[in-house]
Amino acid sequence: MEPISLVHASLGERELAAVAEVFASGWPAGQGPKGKALEAQLAQKYGVGDAVAVSNCGAALHLAVLALGVGPGDEVIVADYGFPAPAQAVRYVDAVPVFADVRPDTYTIDPQAVADLITERTVGVIAVDTVGLPADYTELQEICDRHGLFLVEDAACAVGATYQGRQAGALAEIGCLSFHGRKGASSGEGGALLARDPKIGKDVRLRSSFGIGSIFDMGNVVGLPVPTFTEIGYNFKLSDIAAAILQVQLGRIDELTERRTAFARQYSELLADEELLTLPTVPQDRTHAWQTYMVTLDASVDRAAVAAELRGQGIGCGHGTFAAHVQPVFETTQKCPVSADLFQRQLSVPMHAELKPNQVERVVTALRSAVRTHSSSTRVLGGAA
Repeated sequence: MEPISLVHASLGERELAAVAEVFASGWPAGQGPKGKALEAQLAQKYGVGDAVAVSNCGAALHLAVLALGVGPGDEVIVADYGFPAPAQAVRYVDAVPVFADVRPDTYTIDPQAVADLITERTVGVIAVDTVGLPADYTELQEICDRHGLFLVEDAACAVGATYQGRQAGALAEIGCLSFHGRKGASSGEGGALLARDPKIGKDVRLRSSFGIGSIFDMGNVVGLPVPTFTEIGYNFKLSDIAAAILQVQLGRIDELTERRTAFARQYSELLADEELLTLPTVPQDRTHAWQTYMVTLDASVDRAAVAAELRGQGIGCGHGTFAAHVQPVFETTQKCPVSADLFQRQLSVPMHAELKPNQVERVVTALRSAVRTHSSSTRVLGGAA
């Protein structure tokens, strides 16, 4: 049977035409005309003071903590469940990531866990919109304001989602986006930092280009401007090729998100009566970008065996996402029991805008059969019968 991939980018003729324009322009590198146009498009779409296109969301997170002045010994509270890029960004500046457990229903950072972790060394919080669902920003902002902490939104998975009518990515003073191949808008790789304060945007844009700014701009000045290196910068620029693709993708984001949402609804409807699975929850005050559709398996189900059976039938699946505090690189003694449990029991199934309804039906049939076959409780009941 035809394979059903776990992820698939929605790239086509319009994106190819945009790339051809860049080739004809003679400037495929970063911070050129297409990059500037993309940044203006992002700033307008999200209603922020500035937007800086960068090479990926990890770079955006790194630049965010630098711009906020995080340094050695500072503590930054980060969501434990999700890709551990926020914790890595904190470690890049020799600060200390402190892992906050997540809510069992939404898998997003638990505001009460954040409040309980604040110490005299805490300088800020990085929340994660877990696999596309925004966190509880009203409560998180109140906590941060009360303690004088910054709040950063890792919206890597949430392009196209909303919280209380506002776009994910613009829910904190700094938002970080990803345009990786499995995201709602994609250029293969890429990212952006959104800042309410234009001063943050100016700082980040300079740091993202070796600390000297746009070579393209310098080349268009009459005379011979010679850049001066006054601080350590990074090569985090996004190419104009990727920027051109993203201009098209951002114009399609509503369409692509609607398609993902329709497939998520189909999954939930078809699996609603399966007692061995817990399905995703979306609170009424927000919408989901559905980067990933994750089910939580009953404790009696052998996840590895289920995954092997699905993959054996050509159906892509994955473990879900990560409990950061158990990763050896962080060497922490912290405990986040909800996150640790989800890390052991969640399974992601195919989710992208190029799915077809009959493919979703095939995934559901295979998943239902696999969890029943590989559940110890089902085997016991079957033997008793």
